[in-house]
Amino acid sequence: MTTSPDRARHSPRIPEAVHRRRWAILGVLMLSLLIVVLDNSILNVAVKTISTPAPTGLGATQSELEWAINAYTLVFAGLLFTAGLLGDRLGRKKVLLGGLTVFGVGSALAAFSGSPGELVAFRGVMGLGAAFVMPATLAVLMNVFEREEQPKAIGIWAGGVGLAIAIGPITGGVLLEHFWWGSVFLVNVPIVLLALVLMLWLVPDSRDPRPGRLDPVGAVLSVVGLVLLVHGVIKGGELADFTDATVLSTIGAGLAVLVAFVVHEKRSDHPSLDVTYFRNKAFSAAIAAVALVFFALMGVTFFAVFYTQSVRGYSPLETGLLLLPLAAAQMLFAPRARLLVDRFGNRATTTAGMLLLAAMLAAFATLDADTPLWILEAVFFLMGTGMAHVMTPVSVVVMQALPREKAGSASALSNTFRQVGGALGIAVLGSVLSTAYRTDIEGSLGALPAGLRHTAGESVEATLGVAAKLGPRGRDLVGPAHDAFLHAMHITALWGAGVAVIGAIVVALFLPGKRQVPGKGAQEAELGAAE
Repeated sequence: MTTSPDRARHSPRIPEAVHRRRWAILGVLMLSLLIVVLDNSILNVAVKTISTPAPTGLGATQSELEWAINAYTLVFAGLLFTAGLLGDRLGRKKVLLGGLTVFGVGSALAAFSGSPGELVAFRGVMGLGAAFVMPATLAVLMNVFEREEQPKAIGIWAGGVGLAIAIGPITGGVLLEHFWWGSVFLVNVPIVLLALVLMLWLVPDSRDPRPGRLDPVGAVLSVVGLVLLVHGVIKGGELADFTDATVLSTIGAGLAVLVAFVVHEKRSDHPSLDVTYFRNKAFSAAIAAVALVFFALMGVTFFAVFYTQSVRGYSPLETGLLLLPLAAAQMLFAPRARLLVDRFGNRATTTAGMLLLAAMLAAFATLDADTPLWILEAVFFLMGTGMAHVMTPVSVVVMQALPREKAGSASALSNTFRQVGGALGIAVLGSVLSTAYRTDIEGSLGALPAGLRHTAGESVEATLGVAAKLGPRGRDLVGPAHDAFLHAMHITALWGAGVAVIGAIVVALFLPGKRQVPGKGAQEAELGAAE
């Protein structure tokens, strides 16, 4: 087989056999990614069902639901650095296979959880597996595509995330209409088996010729610090009191451990988080944009499901279909965002995307119990459009800012901040929602016994559950519950919009603008300017 002069000049390091099947490899990588992202998007429509008392659900409280999502996210985020390094050291294919296997086992266990506590624990196991899958997919991608094809491949990869976000809620809705709540986890198992077979057959192994040493102390400090911080924030929302001594001490301890983590990483000669990467302002701004987008998005998606199901009365399947425009916009625009970057530059494209996202989050503050559906659908579509024009450009900036051999580390950093942003979004915005709801509904719960009053004030679902148990006497609680939830949702949406505006300011100040260099694509010119 003759290698073309053009290919030989650009990157002789990628073998011809691998280059020929690069698109098939991308397909397998996207299937692996699909499972990891699909799981959280399926869970989004199942939270109301899981919060329903047994035998329909597990009777999970809002704080337990936040933990069911965040147990996965925090283990995932805390271990991504270590997982990226292990992939660089042992080989990305081996780590991918191992991660998928652990994820599949965790999914099967989660499906048959007998209590909210068991579900939280098994979601942690799933997060452990996912931590080894996510960075390895992007690291393999960077090692099978030429540099000039990487933006296109990353755009398609990002579109795969949109596909998972689309399929997840609809799949979850179909499963919940026909099976029990555990089916939303059990569905992962056959997909994992298919991905394992295809991976063994198609995906080449790759590793860093000079891998870094492992940093177990850093991994432990990051997980412990994040868990304490998120636990404190969720507890504050549960109590509707952030001045409580337990809440303040837990948040303080979490922040102290995270400071110790940063100090340890700066002093270590083999850090899992190399803080020197953040000297590049464009790289730092791109990472911050990823975190802030998911902070806003995950927090808003969490309450959007309760809005559509508890207030509007739609089924899980109908909710999944309502979320379709959000995912459709990402699938449509993520692969094409690079064209806008080529024309207008990273800074203009990403700032516009962030501002559009902020505007749509603020639009949630205008929704009420009978807002026409087309308005909700337009908001979701434009949210997805904004996200697509942020995530694709910043992913390219992050991945191309570091050498190809460090692809695992770059991917781990990007995904860690995405997961941490999402976890903090659910914790902080969930707590804002919880606090605002309890404050508003308390006046309507005065006739209930003290113990029942506290339970009923936890969330809209808890209030409606108590109302259902009281029969005709509980009907008077339904209207106030819906009104209190809508008011809390409006406050939370404005918080989310504020976070997205901060993200827009960060990328407008620090991402590279458009700068043409003769003989090179605008994309490479900008990145060269950033470095």
